[in-house]
Amino acid sequence: MTASAASARASGRASLLGIGQVLARLQPEFPELTPSKLRFLEEQGLVSPARTAAGYRKFAEGDVERITVVLSLQRDQYLPLKVIRAHLDAIDRGETPALPGATSAAVHLGGARRLHRDELIDEAGATPQLLDEAISASLIAPAEVFGEETLTLLRSIVRLRSVGIEPRHLRALRVAAEREAALVERAIAPSRRADAADQARAAERRRELASDLQQVHDAALRQAVERLSR
Repeated sequence: MTASAASARASGRASLLGIGQVLARLQPEFPELTPSKLRFLEEQGLVSPARTAAGYRKFAEGDVERITVVLSLQRDQYLPLKVIRAHLDAIDRGETPALPGATSAAVHLGGARRLHRDELIDEAGATPQLLDEAISASLIAPAEVFGEETLTLLRSIVRLRSVGIEPRHLRALRVAAEREAALVERAIAPSRRADAADQARAAERRRELASDLQQVHDAALRQAVERLSR
């Protein structure tokens, strides 16, 4: 049983929300959230809503907070659910584990930070011109607000520029990433008639394959750098 589920059961007077109320609260930030996606998160062990005598799901505030964290990590860090679930389960046990690929500010149960352009530039130690160049090189997607992953990425771009590696030099990485994404899509090949639950499973499988490809890419880069240092 998750901590949020235990909390909901321990406080019978707590305000519980139906699926429609949860969607109304979260869809402004997560427009693709659907009832099927909420049921899929429950199926995957990410949230455990209470049930009425008639079998309807009822979500506590802790459940909504947990869903927000899961969706934020999927969107901002593109982490597969099995990684997110293991991390949240460790938190439920009272541990403070590190989450691979994510910054600590992005993974606490208070939700992920969202940064406006000026905040992003300031915290990354960048300049408006460098951010614009990164966007022009398709390394960063243009947006009104940015997540923690973009902050981490822009900080890396700042460090790379300090040694003469400009955003334009990194276009090949974007091209390679798009080719890898095409490999993932061919491997998944979702049916056009798939229902919402099948689409959610396909999206999760994409994240898992992307994580595997990232592992291969990181290993290949480390090996190449090590060969240069010999």
